[in-house]
Amino acid sequence: MDILISGYYGSKNGGDEAMLAAMLEVLREEGGALNATVISLNPEYTKKRHHVDAVPWLDVWTIVKKIRAADLLISGGGSLLQNVTSRRSLYYYLGIIFLAKIFGCRVMLYAQGIGPIRGGLAKWLMNFIVNRVDLITVRDHGSLEELQRLKITRPKIFCTADPVLAIKPVSLDAGEKILASHGIKKTGRLIGVSVRRWIDWQNCQTALAQALDKLAENGAQIIFIPMQFPNDIKAAESIAALMKNPAAVLDEEFSTAEILSLVGNMNALIGIRLHALIFAGVMGVPMLGISYDPKIDRFLDSIGEKPIGNLSDVTAEKIFDAVTKKLDAKNFHDESLLKNLRKLARENARLALELLKK
Repeated sequence: MDILISGYYGSKNGGDEAMLAAMLEVLREEGGALNATVISLNPEYTKKRHHVDAVPWLDVWTIVKKIRAADLLISGGGSLLQNVTSRRSLYYYLGIIFLAKIFGCRVMLYAQGIGPIRGGLAKWLMNFIVNRVDLITVRDHGSLEELQRLKITRPKIFCTADPVLAIKPVSLDAGEKILASHGIKKTGRLIGVSVRRWIDWQNCQTALAQALDKLAENGAQIIFIPMQFPNDIKAAESIAALMKNPAAVLDEEFSTAEILSLVGNMNALIGIRLHALIFAGVMGVPMLGISYDPKIDRFLDSIGEKPIGNLSDVTAEKIFDAVTKKLDAKNFHDESLLKNLRKLARENARLALELLKK
C-alpha cells in the first residue's frame, strides 16, 4: 500500500518531525509494511531522519505522479489548515488535497488542528475542498467546533488526539549524556524551558527571565531545550541574556528521541512550544504552558490544565508560583486523561488503515 504524506516536514521543527515520526511508527505497528513518501521542504533531510522516500514540496509534477500512484494521501498532523501564522500555507495544503481528489486519490486529514480561518475566500475554499475528503480526524474539540462553523459535515469526522501522544517514552540515558556534554550535572531541580519568538513577546521575555532567575536563586538549574533548530536557540539566548543567573542553552539539533529523553530528565517543563508540552506528557514530566495560539489552550484543556497566561499578560510572579506549586504537587496532571489521549492518538492510524482497506 502506497501512502503520500503532506505536512510541514523538513523544516527542522522538532514538533513537526515528531509528528511524522509518531505517524510512521504507529502506522507500521498497526499495518505492517507500508510504502510511504513524504512531501518535504528538505527531502534529503527527511530521507535521512525518517528513512522514507521524500519529494520537494514545490515540485508539482513529481507530487502529481506520487498522488496518482498513491492509495491514500494523508494531510497532517499539526495546524496546517489555518491562516494566522501564514496566509499562503493554507492555500498550499488545500491545493495538495484538491489535486488528490482530481486524480481520484483518497484523502485523510490526520489529527489536524483546524483554524483559525479568516476571510471569506479562505472559508469558502475550506468548505468546498475539505467537504470532499474521505475521512477527517482532529486533535481537539476546538478543531471540531471550527469544522462545524465552516459547515464541513460530509466526511466522517472523529475527534482523536495529537499523533505525538502515541509515541513511546524513551530511556533517559541519551538526555543524561547530552546534559553531561554541556557540563550539566543532575543536582537539584532541573527546569526545562522551550520557547519560540512570536509577535509582541517582549513582555514574556522579561517575565520569563525574572521568574527563571528566582527559580535559580532557589536552587534550580535552568535548561533551554530547542524544538526548532536554530530559531529557538536565538530565542532562548535572548532570554538568558536578560537573566542575572547562569542558564544553559542547548545549542544543537536533536532527534525526536533525544528531545524526549532530555525532557524526561527535567523536573518540570515550561513551554511556549506545543510539542514540548506534549513531550512532557509522554515522559510523565510536570508541564506549564504559556499560550501564543489556541492550540496551546486546547491541548492543556484536554488534560484538565490551563496556561499560566499568554505572551502579553503573563507575569514573573505567575510563572514562579505556578512552577513552585507544580513541583510540590503529588499529582502533576490527570493521568487518566493523558492515558485516554494516548489511546485516541493511536486511533488515527487505525482509521487510516481501515480507509486503505476499503
